[in-house]
Amino acid sequence: MPATIRDVAAAAGVSTATVSRTFGRPEKVEEATRRRVLDAARRLGFAPSGAARTLRTGRTGALGVVVPDLSNPFFPDVVRGVQHAAHEHGYPLLLADSEEDPAAELALVRTLARNVDALVLCSPRASDDDLAAAAALRPVVLVNRELADHPGAAVPPVAIDNADGVRQAVRHLRALGHARVGFVAGPGTSSSVAARLAAFRAATADAGAEGVVVGGYEPTLAGGERAADDVLVAGVTGVVVYNDVMAAGLVGRLQRFGVDVPGRVSVVGFDDIAVSALLTPPLTTVRIPRAEAGRRAVRRLHAALTGADPAAVAPGPLPTELVVRASTGPAPR
Repeated sequence: MPATIRDVAAAAGVSTATVSRTFGRPEKVEEATRRRVLDAARRLGFAPSGAARTLRTGRTGALGVVVPDLSNPFFPDVVRGVQHAAHEHGYPLLLADSEEDPAAELALVRTLARNVDALVLCSPRASDDDLAAAAALRPVVLVNRELADHPGAAVPPVAIDNADGVRQAVRHLRALGHARVGFVAGPGTSSSVAARLAAFRAATADAGAEGVVVGGYEPTLAGGERAADDVLVAGVTGVVVYNDVMAAGLVGRLQRFGVDVPGRVSVVGFDDIAVSALLTPPLTTVRIPRAEAGRRAVRRLHAALTGADPAAVAPGPLPTELVVRASTGPAPR
């Protein structure tokens, strides 16, 4: 026989009203009590009626997250962080993949908005107008994307310090003697590409290096492979690549051409996905705390939904860190 709300109340040592508030208005329940109720519900296999809760409170108690490409190792780590924090606050989670299609992304947002209280969007390609439309439907937090000058974007975005990450990468290559440094760009419609490209131009100027932009290409292994020819034609001795997936494709194709990495070309990636340390040679890259980005996004949404100040939740951008491995070395003479 399925567990009832009375069973959960008895197991947690609380009233049935407290159990109901835990699932319907969790912000009204002290954290320790909420955890006790959720633990009891989990042990008993209790699941509240979502339809009944929605009719009673006008809220679903769920969060939605939209990512552009789950096959890109960057995004599962963000989703994992979202999931952990959602569980911590008692939110079920709905996940959608837009397959790098901005139009599909907005359609998914409209669909999810009918079934969730708030949304986490990892939206590198959606237009500002589309993001503004999404923010008008439900509270939205953006990950690695900012929506400038839009009054409806009440939840501050989870920003990543792309500029400092690129600066670290360029300084590292310059310290190794690389005077002509390339940036292998991703798709021109991506806001992350634009941010890293602007940072690259500033960093090479500050470091006294000649900066050469190559691309953009799709943010995939194939995109990185396609970049190899252009990197060689550009005559650079070191490159910063938009992401690690592209960097892996670039290194593989250079090696098939008989080009020594890092003897002839040094390569720096971006993101520090798990496979980066397993490549040959292991990839020097800029580490982004992706799971923490997901956790911070949910905590800001939770603050917004419970009447707290989301801007007070871990303010400031997430830091980046250069991880030096064997794909970078002294510039060739």
